[in-house]
Amino acid sequence: MRVPITAILIAIFVHVLWGANPVAVKMGLEIFPPFWSGFVRFGIGITCIALWARFKGVPLWPKNHEWLPLIPLSILFFVQISVMNIGFGMSSGAVGSIITSTYPMFAAVTAHFMLKDDRLSTMKSLGLIVAFFGVSVVITRDIDFSAMRWLGLGSVVVLCHAAMLGFRMIYSAKLVRQIDPVRVMSWQMILSLPAFALSGAVVETIAWQNMAWQPVAALLYQGIVIAGFGFMINAILMQKYSPTLMLSFGFVSPISGVMLSLWLLGETLSWQVVVGMLLVAFGLYVIAKGKNGGVRI
Repeated sequence: MRVPITAILIAIFVHVLWGANPVAVKMGLEIFPPFWSGFVRFGIGITCIALWARFKGVPLWPKNHEWLPLIPLSILFFVQISVMNIGFGMSSGAVGSIITSTYPMFAAVTAHFMLKDDRLSTMKSLGLIVAFFGVSVVITRDIDFSAMRWLGLGSVVVLCHAAMLGFRMIYSAKLVRQIDPVRVMSWQMILSLPAFALSGAVVETIAWQNMAWQPVAALLYQGIVIAGFGFMINAILMQKYSPTLMLSFGFVSPISGVMLSLWLLGETLSWQVVVGMLLVAFGLYVIAKGKNGGVRI
């Protein structure tokens, strides 16, 4: 599959932006807890996509046969985002960035069984193993072997989020081959908004006393840059090219995520985080260069 250099550069840029998302989520949680954070973030994202749809002249209302696949997507979307917000709140920004960046390996396994033209190769499988080993290095930094303490719960929750994100990405990639990406991206948010609002109203309290420009800017970043711009561009790329290949450019996400965590959150850089970051980046790079679906410029 020939992939133009423009598409490659756009994919890398999107994943650089995605690497900052865990940092933005942690900052936004200072005001809005997980469910309310999802409601605000995707309320902004829906507005951005609706403006895009109006500009492109794409009708937002789904056709009758499109409702059935969009409903399970919205349910998966709600669960995955909720788990993500909870997990990021329980872990450091650096660890969240690295573990989240492994979602392409879960996407590759899902694509192997769900998409006939996007199978795993030997090189892709090797990349998965290296990337997963990198995740293991990061997770084990939370283990106190002398006290026989189990895995850090935050890391495990984020890993569950990464697995669900990988599956959702491939399911979305399958849908955008049949339904316009604008409708797929917008309705997964629209249908999940009531669940976010109801869950937030029942179990959460907004910390209005923490109102400041930093968490507000972080929420705007999540809504405009990630949920609006990032989701749409990623969906369009997966519609045109191999989903596994496009998602594999996530190898740049842990690098940008860790650097931003150090800068904005004042976190310390341990050797486990460095080794895990490098292994995940190398593993995902091997996936991108795999024999089946490799990059050709």
